[in-house]
Amino acid sequence: MRRRRRLYLSVLAVLALLLGAVIALPGPAARADVIHPRQDFLRGSTSGLFLHWGQRTAPAHTSCSGWESDVTSGGWSADYWVQEAQKLHSQYLVLATFHSRLGYARPWPSKIPGSCATKRDFLGELIAAARAKGLKTILYMTDDPQWHDEGGHEWLDSAAYSAYKGRDIDLTTRDGFGEYSYDLFFEAMDRYPDLGGFWIDNDNAYWERNNLYSKIYEKRPNYTLSNNNEDTPIMDMVSNEQKTGMSPAYDYPQAVYTSAPRLIEADFKLPSTGAWWYDGSNPSVDRKLTLGRLVSNAGSSVKALMAETAQVNGKFPANQAAFNDFASGYLGPIRESLNGVEGGGYLHGGLKPGFWNDGAHGVTTVSKSDPNRHYVHVLTPPNTSTLKVRDNGYKVTGVTDLRTGAAISFSQSGGTLTLTGLGDWDAYDTVLKVTTADREGIIDPSSYTMSASASASGHGAAAATDGDYQTYWDSNKTTPVSLRFDLGSAKRVQYLAVNQREDSVSYARSGTEQSARIKDYRVYVSSDGTNWGSPVKTGTLPSHRGVAIVDLPATTTRQVRLEVVTTHAASTDTTRYQRLRIDEAWLGTAYAGGGSTPAPVRYEAESAASSAGSTVDTDHTGYSGTGFVNTPNAAGAYVEWRVDSASARSAPITFRYANGTTTDRPADVIVNGTTVAAGRSFAGTGSWDTWADFTLTVPLNAGPNTVRLAATSAGGAPNLDYLEVRP
Repeated sequence: MRRRRRLYLSVLAVLALLLGAVIALPGPAARADVIHPRQDFLRGSTSGLFLHWGQRTAPAHTSCSGWESDVTSGGWSADYWVQEAQKLHSQYLVLATFHSRLGYARPWPSKIPGSCATKRDFLGELIAAARAKGLKTILYMTDDPQWHDEGGHEWLDSAAYSAYKGRDIDLTTRDGFGEYSYDLFFEAMDRYPDLGGFWIDNDNAYWERNNLYSKIYEKRPNYTLSNNNEDTPIMDMVSNEQKTGMSPAYDYPQAVYTSAPRLIEADFKLPSTGAWWYDGSNPSVDRKLTLGRLVSNAGSSVKALMAETAQVNGKFPANQAAFNDFASGYLGPIRESLNGVEGGGYLHGGLKPGFWNDGAHGVTTVSKSDPNRHYVHVLTPPNTSTLKVRDNGYKVTGVTDLRTGAAISFSQSGGTLTLTGLGDWDAYDTVLKVTTADREGIIDPSSYTMSASASASGHGAAAATDGDYQTYWDSNKTTPVSLRFDLGSAKRVQYLAVNQREDSVSYARSGTEQSARIKDYRVYVSSDGTNWGSPVKTGTLPSHRGVAIVDLPATTTRQVRLEVVTTHAASTDTTRYQRLRIDEAWLGTAYAGGGSTPAPVRYEAESAASSAGSTVDTDHTGYSGTGFVNTPNAAGAYVEWRVDSASARSAPITFRYANGTTTDRPADVIVNGTTVAAGRSFAGTGSWDTWADFTLTVPLNAGPNTVRLAATSAGGAPNLDYLEVRP
């Protein structure tokens, strides 16, 4: 929401004036400087160039002087790296030469013996060349001595370092190496005040015992610290290394486990095969995967650290060099959609990203300077000429193709922006520029009185509507759990929106790394806060990043209660099981641009196929059509509807049911013969005359489909009135 956006900008302005004030992130990273002026260049960046380059760069050298000679005679130039970074539209470089697998070389004249140090100041030249073009250089430092004899050669000189320190120190131990590298941090800080900071490969106990990180900030307040694969609280940024297994494959942010506004980085190789460093090969660069990662990261406010494999002379293999040339021209016309923006559909407002209609997928970005300027990045196009994007309450005033400037036909209704007449989809990223006239139809969250059935200490319900995404409501690992909105007076309510905290992956990587997002939910309304009746909406939310929206039957009420029945994480995931954290939630009185929810297509149960022994009855009130279906009290009892769809898509479907018992009647939802939701709960509704809705999203094929609800217990299925499918 725009109000929250202004708050964020105001906070940054105050921090800049205070020059050193920090805001602490609640929870595990409580000591982190979450927002600090020294981070400005990283927060303003879209991407960086990661350079693994050292003695073991092919062809490997065991002689430090021999490697330096070949680097120089090969024509190494810092300007070349800076130019290649600019082609990728990167704003910083990370130099990984003091690397455990590359020989622990220092690319600067060092007074501290212990591993290779060059006479030529390669690092100093790179810092100067980058600074001249407005880029920063960050130095990679490792904590790990375990590869000291990699390739059958000893890369660390314990005797020389011991003589320098005046006592015996074994650099092949973690403590000995920790002391050695600790000294190198300070040497680098003394030599290079213009260094951007350090990119640290995990932690070393020696560093921690000696308060290395706080001493770095004290000595060089302008430096930033990043850590690889560890959320070390005192550091500025958390990096996530080469996660794979997402679907779509380019949607790297699905693997992110740290929540914004903490700085987050995704580091990945441009060549999809081979080592992180040059190993003598010339692997191909998957353009769609690489550009998709860059764009999807930008659409999630995640910095993309792209690794290329520099050769001894600094040049890149032909395929990577060709990609850089291509990227320079390709990214130019869409630069405004990737630079000076934040990821849309989460903390900073913007249209909803993710899984759209007809197989489409992508992200959205929103301008930092103008919160009414948005960009829709279609990375996987729909298989039709129409794109439907949830508008998140923004009143749209215009849509154009960013590359061509051509106007795009659009309409807006029921909370959805529909773009028509699309075609000639770009092979990698079709970018649509969307202008809006702010948000409308949102009840001011500051007017709510919030309460919850359970809350963790320091994370009460009020944090879910305070306009500050650094605070959040925490359910204290309690499910079911309810979050209640008291509007103060009766108001029209059309939908409920929830921003869940993005501190867990949004797909199940394993039994111990799953999503902590809402799964099954119920929504109730009440005029007095005492009498709630049956839920006005029940359903299942997917484990996706971005705003989760629950459309409600339009009603006028004072009280709204969101009951979270389950979350996605399994009981084996002890960290995330039953964990629920909500940054912000709000209610909409009406959809932006007018209109209402598109009328769903209703399929009566009495017209559907059903299992033997089922009857069409009329002995309970409130049903639709000519009756309802009463199945036998047996596992496997079912009702099956035929559903026609104009296209292949993910569609919300709603079962209308009644269960007059106090015993749950669970059932599987089976679409085209495949179980898409197993053992879904159909709890008691209070009486057989009281009907409730159960909604979930299912995949439909183009043409005819079958949707079956099949009982999984001896009680059989609930009474079924109809199935509705949203167009």
